[in-house]
Amino acid sequence: MKKFRAIAIIILLFLIIYFFQINFFSWFTIRGIMPNLFVLLALFLGLFTGKKIGGFFSLFFGIILDILIGRSIGFTGIFLGIIGLLGEYFDKNFSKDSRVTIILMTVGSTILFEVCMYIVNIIKFKIEIEILPFLITLSLEVIYNTFLVIILYPGIKKLGYYLENILKNKKLLTRYF
Repeated sequence: MKKFRAIAIIILLFLIIYFFQINFFSWFTIRGIMPNLFVLLALFLGLFTGKKIGGFFSLFFGIILDILIGRSIGFTGIFLGIIGLLGEYFDKNFSKDSRVTIILMTVGSTILFEVCMYIVNIIKFKIEIEILPFLITLSLEVIYNTFLVIILYPGIKKLGYYLENILKNKKLLTRYF
């Protein structure tokens, strides 16, 4: 029952993030750039739920996003799934309690996702390579995502440890001993 509740929380979290991404942040852009909350969701699912659940839900949510708003199906899912898998790697090698570490993970994940999507768009849709506008867009999105992580991290951490205790079957103190 607890695992069902945790999965329901993850799905509800996706729906809330989808609502904010599509409705709320379309009004609050910086030079037309919105944050990518789905990269943050994939990263934190990987960090707190493990690579199987984090990777699966990230891939699943990415495919849903491709169906709803994407130009091609699969690429967003693949790259979000990779970020979910990287979250587990980050969890094993870095501390989730340090804000600096979380900020660096957010910056790296956002850059990885956006660069991969840009390369796919160049190859698949034959768009012109424009480095300077891409770097401006990337830097604004990284700043926006980092700002949101700084603000939301206490709540994310609390929810993340709750999901981790249920889905990973680990107690918080026994993990370090």
